[in-house]
Amino acid sequence: MLETLTARELAALYDADEKFALVDTRPAGSYDAWHAPGAIHFPFEPTEELDGRLTELRELVGDAPKVVTICGKGISSGTLAAELVRATDAFDVAAVEGGMRAWSRVYHRVPIEVGGDDGPVVVQIQRRAKGCLGYVLGDPDVGSAVVVDATADVEQFVLAAGERGLRIDGVLDTHVHADHVSGGRELADRLGVPYYLGEGAVDRDVTVPFEPLADGDVLPVGDRELRVIHTPGHTSDILSLVFDDRAVLTADTLHAEAPGRTELEFGEGDRGARLLYASLHERLLPLAADLLVLPGHVGVSTDGRFDTATPGEPITTTIGAARELPALELGEAAFVDRLADAGATPANYERIIEINRGVVEPGDRVELELGPNNCSA
Repeated sequence: MLETLTARELAALYDADEKFALVDTRPAGSYDAWHAPGAIHFPFEPTEELDGRLTELRELVGDAPKVVTICGKGISSGTLAAELVRATDAFDVAAVEGGMRAWSRVYHRVPIEVGGDDGPVVVQIQRRAKGCLGYVLGDPDVGSAVVVDATADVEQFVLAAGERGLRIDGVLDTHVHADHVSGGRELADRLGVPYYLGEGAVDRDVTVPFEPLADGDVLPVGDRELRVIHTPGHTSDILSLVFDDRAVLTADTLHAEAPGRTELEFGEGDRGARLLYASLHERLLPLAADLLVLPGHVGVSTDGRFDTATPGEPITTTIGAARELPALELGEAAFVDRLADAGATPANYERIIEINRGVVEPGDRVELELGPNNCSA
């Protein structure tokens, strides 16, 4: 019987530093746009036979004792794996169930140390293949929590809260996301709790019902506080959130390694970049140097690697460290010039924005979201 692996089991192979060759059978365009770390490209059709290509494949995988095949949905890679099993016993063979669709939905629930024994609960929900970072913020003494920036895989956030004995009393999106379909409204409806967005979402014609948050508002989390700071630039409505005066959730205004990009809402021109520069230098960087920064994304390269840190480990920085990022040491004019070319945009971002505004139905949201997030500048 052909061996199969779940996407989670594939992640475990990476994390254990197992020696294996991952063979990606998708067409060149799909592979070049985004693939799992270290994947070898070997295009193969679902109805194809291996025939004389075994030598070619052997040269590609080298001395790897195990070959794992992957494609978009697990179809052509399953065919190749079956052909390999029939053709040779030189190595173990397995196919990834669900392919890259399944890989895009691998998560890590990572606890973040914030303060000492009296600190709040912070769990960072990492979406491994896309770099999306959501959060469960809780008061362990009261058992109350809020969820920030939930993806559509809302069960991950429910599990993270439940594992720590927390009740989710509110759900919040920091802004109208462009790289993934939000699960915020769905989770709030499921739990019967308020759903919050920044008040600027009204001007973006968001039709999803929400409770607006304004600059300076304070949202209670048990006996802790979540203080709202309006930090426009990445979008007009985006919020940063100071939690318990120990950490600040900076969403896509500030990542651990770079600022966010600005043209997804503002388009060409420098308005977004100037807004972002002011938000960073007037609102975030003057905060206490030791304040922990909890970003909304980590950069993921086209070969599926994190730009900073390691999957399953905390992705954070501090305000003091952020002040020394090269982009944040620039003057305003140089900063604006740098953000003028932020690189490839997130896949299908215009439709994803429409979905998150509530004006179109999601459809096959997994297909829409395939690829890295590309939210950094």
